Amino acid sequence: MTEPGQATFDVENIVYSSQIMTWKTPLGYPEHTIEEDAVLHKVYANTMQPSKVLPYYFKAVREFDPESVTITTLITFDRYPIFSKLVTNYQGPISVTIHVNDDENRDENLSKLHEMYNANPYMREFVDVHVVVDKFDRQFNMWRNVARFFARSNYFMMLDVDFHVCTNLQRHLSLDPKAREVMRLGAAVVLPAFEYVEQDEGIDAATFPKNKDALIRLVNEKRISIFHDFFPKGHNSTDYEQWYTSEDVYKVTAYQHSYEPYAILKKEGTPWCDERFIGYGANKAACLFEIYISGIDYYVLPQDFVIHQSHPYKEETRKQERKYNRKLYQNFQEEVCFRYARSFLETNQWDQPKAENLKQQCNKIRGFKQVMAQFAGAMG
Repeated sequence: MTEPGQATFDVENIVYSSQIMTWKTPLGYPEHTIEEDAVLHKVYANTMQPSKVLPYYFKAVREFDPESVTITTLITFDRYPIFSKLVTNYQGPISVTIHVNDDENRDENLSKLHEMYNANPYMREFVDVHVVVDKFDRQFNMWRNVARFFARSNYFMMLDVDFHVCTNLQRHLSLDPKAREVMRLGAAVVLPAFEYVEQDEGIDAATFPKNKDALIRLVNEKRISIFHDFFPKGHNSTDYEQWYTSEDVYKVTAYQHSYEPYAILKKEGTPWCDERFIGYGANKAACLFEIYISGIDYYVLPQDFVIHQSHPYKEETRKQERKYNRKLYQNFQEEVCFRYARSFLETNQWDQPKAENLKQQCNKIRGFKQVMAQFAGAMG
């Protein structure tokens, strides 16, 4: 990069290309070394390829508490302003993947990235920026995985950049021993999601309610509603009626496969998002489905919530991509069910609580019980 003025960017010769990763081996054998690019291309092998992954393009100067929650998110250059607002509001660790199209506007968009980063002092303090350069739009799950892979705390929250964390989340978690315990044990904790009924009211996050009581007043006034209440399957499993009166963490008991909450998860032991999902539709639901099937339960935080910041959607693009991903997701559910079921059988966990989520969901698949009986019989 060159400063000031327009940036220049050589994808092939950027400094990360010459970086070497080293593994120490036991018993005095020679160390194993490999170029970082080769490692990252293997990690993200299910993406469209080739993609240039630049970890820590900018790295926060702070050393983060391992028990803190890192927001992991993804943006393109047109979302820089709203991302800056998120950084200012959260003032905690954030790991963001920024996609830059490898086209004639690449260098200009990288210059805009530098301008955004330098314009907000909280960026340098709290944000790790990872850049992905390629010609493929909307590889959302791949971008999510990059942000999570390089997050520097034990917990991460998958959050869309256009959502505003309205409460003092870190403080509430520090004061809630039950929430911390379920997180420590590997469960996910959910922040209920809302949006303004009149989209013009949802533009300025500075006007959003900052606590549960203020939020409920706006809900009762019908100014705020459940996020995307026209598609109740997306968030109804949170059980909003229970949340309005709850003072304690409670378990999600009515999970279904379209559920896609905003959740905090443990970095280690949580399945990764499947990178075959390209474009809008089902990408996050598929990720959260596999997490649930793997044996991770969802719990809802009693005081914290997020609100969507209004913006226009590319509806025609979203409509077409949803159609393609709907079929992929149907096949993916069956694949995940059989893959984890076989794993549970082979590791003697089929009759353990870890397999209950899978049985609850996968028994709905035609023929699943019969196939599993055959598996169990073949394994003795």
